[in-house]
Amino acid sequence: MSADVHDPISVIATKRDGGVLGDAQIEWAVDAYTRGRMAPEQMSALLMAIVLRGMGRREIATWTRAMVDSGRRADWRALRRDGRPLVTVDKHSTGGVGDKITLPLAPLVASYGLAVPQLSGRGLGHTGGTLDKLESIPGWRAELSVDEMTAQLERVGAVVCAASPDLAPADRLLYALRDITGTVESIPLIASSIMSKKIAEGTGALVLDVKVGSGAFLPDLGAARELAATMVDLGERAGVATSALLTNMDTPLGRSAGNAVEVAESLEVLAGDGPDDVVELTVALAREMLELGGVTGVDPAENLRNGRAMDSWRAMVTAQGGDPDAPLPRAAHTDVVVAESSGRLRRMDARAVGDAAWRLGAGRSVPGEAVQAQAGVVWHAVPGDLIEAGATLFTLHTETPERFAPARAALSGAVEIGADIGDGEPGAGTSGDARPLVIERVRFGG
Repeated sequence: MSADVHDPISVIATKRDGGVLGDAQIEWAVDAYTRGRMAPEQMSALLMAIVLRGMGRREIATWTRAMVDSGRRADWRALRRDGRPLVTVDKHSTGGVGDKITLPLAPLVASYGLAVPQLSGRGLGHTGGTLDKLESIPGWRAELSVDEMTAQLERVGAVVCAASPDLAPADRLLYALRDITGTVESIPLIASSIMSKKIAEGTGALVLDVKVGSGAFLPDLGAARELAATMVDLGERAGVATSALLTNMDTPLGRSAGNAVEVAESLEVLAGDGPDDVVELTVALAREMLELGGVTGVDPAENLRNGRAMDSWRAMVTAQGGDPDAPLPRAAHTDVVVAESSGRLRRMDARAVGDAAWRLGAGRSVPGEAVQAQAGVVWHAVPGDLIEAGATLFTLHTETPERFAPARAALSGAVEIGADIGDGEPGAGTSGDARPLVIERVRFGG
């Protein structure tokens, strides 16, 4: 059936019947909805048809481009330092529990002479938001003008701030509609949503951290692999050098989930210490970013050890009004959850830990809701550790102690402790099907 580009019913019917949408149809539909010329009911029907019928790679690329074209596209090609052009590289995570990686990663990559324009978001539900974490630093501000971002990138090399609302405004409108119409869970729509914003941010290269597991929004490895490949393809089609790492989110990252508690842990990493998994993932992503940015033959872990990444962090925080020496806020109330039995910790469910942090006040139920900088969960053992009955498993932090009961309820069943049948070495006796932290790399064309 031939569809009139300007007839929403015909466009909807094309996809409903399993047809392929033409570029002009997609461009018209996205533009019309953004401008208020297509009714929400009609766009909802089109979105549901996409969820049920899917999209091919060309359709997804056109849908993504149309969302990018709905607003301004940032351009960092004029960035200079000492008269030389600066290469820009960004990172995006699909979200997880304890995922504070952006905090040490951006200054680490900047310490090697690349520019990192990291436009980040706020948390919703069990996954944390980078801006919420950084706002626990006294004085730090997320809202920067383009001129302020430009000056900071040229002087410091890294900026982490809120995205301007004129970048891919169609995505914001479409996501709000998807959220209330049961059309969020679609790989074409997820991929185009993420990549329209990242492409509009104007970076020259992009590394994607696609989480897999109970604490991720995609627990299935096959679906995560498909999402990663789709996003890499979209980036490359748009002229952005793109790669992805699939990473494990069955177990929460590090030893903390929340806001100020995650900043404190990030500072440990920047000081050359910190949890092994946070260091491992920070270095792995830094290596990918540096390679795409043309920096080779270096070990990113070195600038964590020698203090250069910390110097970049301090300069970045100071440039955005923060005081890197100010004490981080501490919760007025804490509570502990103890182990009920002795043995080896076999499993810690990331989603349960994220839900507990959210219930303590670290996250929000609806966009715009206030969060507590002090709230969060700290865990004192990780899978593979031997523990004894009565030992502290979790410390809960909040300003509102009435939140302890729902947080404890969220953690009920979060850990599995089994008899110690290993040889006493760390990791012995853990589940045999445990995935590595970095599961695989996804590159364009392979």
